[in-house]
Amino acid sequence: MRRALQLFCCLFLLCTGFGASARAQDLLVFAAASLKTALDEIHAGQPQGLAIKVAYAASSALARQIEAGAPADIFISADLDWMDYVQQRNLLRPGSRSNLLGNRLSLVAPVDSKATIHLQPGADLAALLGKDGRLAMGDVNAVPAGKYGKAALQALNIWPQLSGRIAQAENVRAALALVARGEAPLGIVYRTDAANDAKLRVLADFPENSHPPIIYPAAVVATSKHPQAAAYLARLREPSAAAILTKFGFALLPADAKIN
Repeated sequence: MRRALQLFCCLFLLCTGFGASARAQDLLVFAAASLKTALDEIHAGQPQGLAIKVAYAASSALARQIEAGAPADIFISADLDWMDYVQQRNLLRPGSRSNLLGNRLSLVAPVDSKATIHLQPGADLAALLGKDGRLAMGDVNAVPAGKYGKAALQALNIWPQLSGRIAQAENVRAALALVARGEAPLGIVYRTDAANDAKLRVLADFPENSHPPIIYPAAVVATSKHPQAAAYLARLREPSAAAILTKFGFALLPADAKIN
């Protein structure tokens, strides 16, 4: 299993250009897929001379790539579990970890959908799916958005009616795309993703007490030698970056936030 993981990591590095020659000048950021739109805009305004490369994927995949030796400088996860996974393996720079952002979880449909629902215990989502429709969401055993979604459905006693009708995706953006293309009548995604896609309509937000708090922790990877790694994380809290993050719907958490 580990050999297969290492091979996957090597292929990943070759395909993205994250080889040893790039390491000397590039800051390599591994970030949850749901951060792509906001981080891309932030990076467009980074100081001249700071070259940034980003791998966007499910937090689970990124954590395992770091474990296998991928040369990341920064890791931003969409949940605490996968950051814990990396930290427990002593792969984070001590003292660099903090809880950076918060998010919400939403039920979405294609923009032309006429569906309506109130997300309360026992809500009949199966009826909205129709005879053959499936609910798009991230992998419920690995992808943070999928794990949050399953927890919310279980808390609302909706999971039993839907457990056999899930279209599981490799990350939250892939789940969003299934709904945007009309391949799934409903999906569970982050509010930030849904709010910034004109092809989607938010039917309802899940109650915040129906799932663990959605927290994005960030840290410097232990093997990073990039002189700007810590400064990069600090800049994400500066007013210009914070304005972009909040514009896209993220909640910026205090640097000393202790949410577990």
